[in-house]
Amino acid sequence: MNRVVRTEQLKSTDRKALKLNLDPTKYGTFAEIGAGQEVARHFFKVGGAAGTIANSISAYDMQFSDAIYGKCNRYVSKDRLQKMLDHEYRLLEQRLSESRGKNTSFFVYANTVSARNYQGTNDCHGWMGIRWQLFPKSSPVTIIMHVRMGDKSNDLQQDALGILGVNLIHAAFNLHQEPEKLIESLADNLERKRIEVDMIQFSGGFPQVIDNRILSLLLVQYGLTKAVVFGDNGQVLQPSELFYKKNVILHRGSFRPFTKVNLDMVENATAAFKKDHGSNESLVTVMEITMKNLLLHNKDIDLDDFLFRVDTI
Repeated sequence: MNRVVRTEQLKSTDRKALKLNLDPTKYGTFAEIGAGQEVARHFFKVGGAAGTIANSISAYDMQFSDAIYGKCNRYVSKDRLQKMLDHEYRLLEQRLSESRGKNTSFFVYANTVSARNYQGTNDCHGWMGIRWQLFPKSSPVTIIMHVRMGDKSNDLQQDALGILGVNLIHAAFNLHQEPEKLIESLADNLERKRIEVDMIQFSGGFPQVIDNRILSLLLVQYGLTKAVVFGDNGQVLQPSELFYKKNVILHRGSFRPFTKVNLDMVENATAAFKKDHGSNESLVTVMEITMKNLLLHNKDIDLDDFLFRVDTI
C-alpha cells in the first residue's frame, strides 16, 4: 500500500515539475547546499529540463561557498540564503537578459540545509527560497521560508525537501495571486509530520498587498507548524533563532483588549527574574494567542481583529 501511495505522490510532484519544464517563458538557476540537489533532480528526471534550467550548482565546501557568495557567520541561515539568491539572480540577469530578457521570466531557487548527518546528532533544518519575475522585465519578488525535517533518515529528508521545493516553485508561478492557496499547496504530497514550515516571508513587487503575519497565521491554520512568532515591530521571526540561549517569559491571553493587568503581570515577572538572576539581558517576553482563542467567537478567523491584537501588543 505504501508503494502505491508513494507512486501517486511522485506523479503529482512530477507533473508540477514537467509543467514548468514545458513552459518556454520560465528559465532559471537552482542553487542547493546541504542535502543534495533534490529539487533540481525532479526537473531533470521528468524530461525537458533544458527548457527550464540555466544552471544547477551545489557549493558544498565552505571555502567554495564563501568564494562564491561571501562569508557569513552561519552557513545554514537566512543570511546565507539571501546571499545565494542575490548572487545567482544577478548572474542570470548579467548573462541572459540581453538574449532572453524580453520573453523570459527569470527565477532562482536556492536552499541551504542541514539534513541528518551520519551520526544523527545535528539539528535537521534549513532555509529555502525563490526569487522570480512575475512577467519578463518585471522587478523580482521573493519568498523565503525556514523548514524543519521530521524524517529519521537522510534519504527521506532529501526526498521531502525535493517535494517541498517543487511545491514552492510551482506555487510561486501559479498561485502568487492567491496567497492562501499558495500556503496550502506547500504541503501537497507531504505528510505533515515530514516537514514543518515555521517561518515564511514575502517581499518585492507583488500585485496585491500581502501581510506576512497573515501568511504566518495560515501556516498554523493549515498544520504546517504549531506556532509562529512576530517581533515588536510586526516582522516575522524564526522561533529557534529568537529563543536560542534565551530565557522566556510566556504570557498567554486573549488580549482583547490588552489591559493594564496584562502589563503589570509582565513587569512583575520581569522584575522577579531580574531579582533572581541579576540581569534580564537574556530574557525574551512573549505574548501568546492560541488558535482556539482566535476562533472563540467565529468559525473563521477575523483577520482584522487578529492584526489589531498583534499591533496593540
